[in-house]
Amino acid sequence: MLIRFSVQNLLSFKGRVTFSMLPGKGLLKKEHKTAPVKGVSVLKTGIVLGANASGKSNLIKAIAFGKMLILKGTAINQPIEYVPFKLDSACRKKDSRIEYEIQIKGKNYAYGFTFNSKRIEEEWLYELSKKGEKKIFERTAKAENIFDIEPLLKLNKSSEEKQFLLFLTKATPDNQLFLHEILTRRMKDNVSNIDDLQNVLDWFINSLKVIFPDDKYKEGIKSEVTNNEKVQRIYEELLRYFDTGIDGICLKDVELSKIGIPEKVLQKIKDDLSNIKSDNVRSLLSTQENTYFISIDKNKLKAQKFMTKHQVKGTSKPEYFDTADESDGTNRIIDYIPLIIDLLKGDKVFIIDEMERSLHPNLIYDLFDLFLSHCDGVTSQLIISTHESSLLTQKLLRKDEIWFAVKDEEGASQLHSLEDYNVRFDKEIRKDYLLGRFKGVPRLRSRYDLTELFNFK
Repeated sequence: MLIRFSVQNLLSFKGRVTFSMLPGKGLLKKEHKTAPVKGVSVLKTGIVLGANASGKSNLIKAIAFGKMLILKGTAINQPIEYVPFKLDSACRKKDSRIEYEIQIKGKNYAYGFTFNSKRIEEEWLYELSKKGEKKIFERTAKAENIFDIEPLLKLNKSSEEKQFLLFLTKATPDNQLFLHEILTRRMKDNVSNIDDLQNVLDWFINSLKVIFPDDKYKEGIKSEVTNNEKVQRIYEELLRYFDTGIDGICLKDVELSKIGIPEKVLQKIKDDLSNIKSDNVRSLLSTQENTYFISIDKNKLKAQKFMTKHQVKGTSKPEYFDTADESDGTNRIIDYIPLIIDLLKGDKVFIIDEMERSLHPNLIYDLFDLFLSHCDGVTSQLIISTHESSLLTQKLLRKDEIWFAVKDEEGASQLHSLEDYNVRFDKEIRKDYLLGRFKGVPRLRSRYDLTELFNFK
């Protein structure tokens, strides 16, 4: 679970800005909070509203950027590609900073780093508890990288393990995170006790899911509809529930020649599938219009297309639709079904930019309500940026789950919570938000200033 995220001198953020999932003082909707882990409970949902260009999407981009540096790293001898705050020339010479406070496997951690285009200047990992912070490792950059890994050395007593840990600190490039080196060097095979490091990596790999408007989440689950009846029933239940008009889903055989896949790509797919010694292995091929699954049988490639089924009046036979024939909203719902399944399974942190895109306001509201009405005992989080003001109601969310992004006079993004305002628990807040009481709405100028527009001939 995400406890807090802070960012500084990155994209539209100048000074340090913190987004928090820690509950406030409110006593209502206790099921929206997780059971305490070492004394720390967190909220299960959060929404960030704001005007266009206020910084909502940049918050999510910053979260995704940190994850990318951890999991993918930076190419050798290449600069760290990022955008510091542009509206103050002094920021070009200052380091940027990212920190995650997270909760996983019964522990709370703070992991973060400062950096510039040339190098990682600082990196740290601490375990957090009521008693304070316990260092796991720390890194500072002066003339060269200086690591303090004494806590790891104490946990791994053999000389071989100590040597490997020390070697890894010296082998970590200036422009690379130590956590990324741990991942790529298969440290688990060489050092026995690195549970804390593995816990944090596991959170970034398996728990944290960042989704942007054009992303599709876990499309491979569509291939399970033919051999997993439960998945098929869930799809069909939810598609009916959300009033899509779809009666079923399936994978239909199609001719490879009609898909238009280049021969080189087909050969690469064939080679990859041939090297995997397992049954029912498929390669996913997704276009803007359709999703195909390519498999191999007796050294021949076979293609199937994900399709929807609609009942035709006057006949028992269904009509099959390409997903390209479905509306944008229906396709968005199809994309979200695996997300809903994983959200309710637990141990996921979904952070979604513009989740409401192409969806009716009633659908996005009900999707939140569906999760929150079944979230008791579920350890997952749903955090979104949105323009959908219908979510702004205390019937659905707590005050501490509602955040606003605004630009200050310097053009830097700031965040603040509804918890900061003296709002009664029974007051409807949507109207006040649209009137600008909580900021986060566009500040339109006077129409009398549009002289060029109205004088244009």
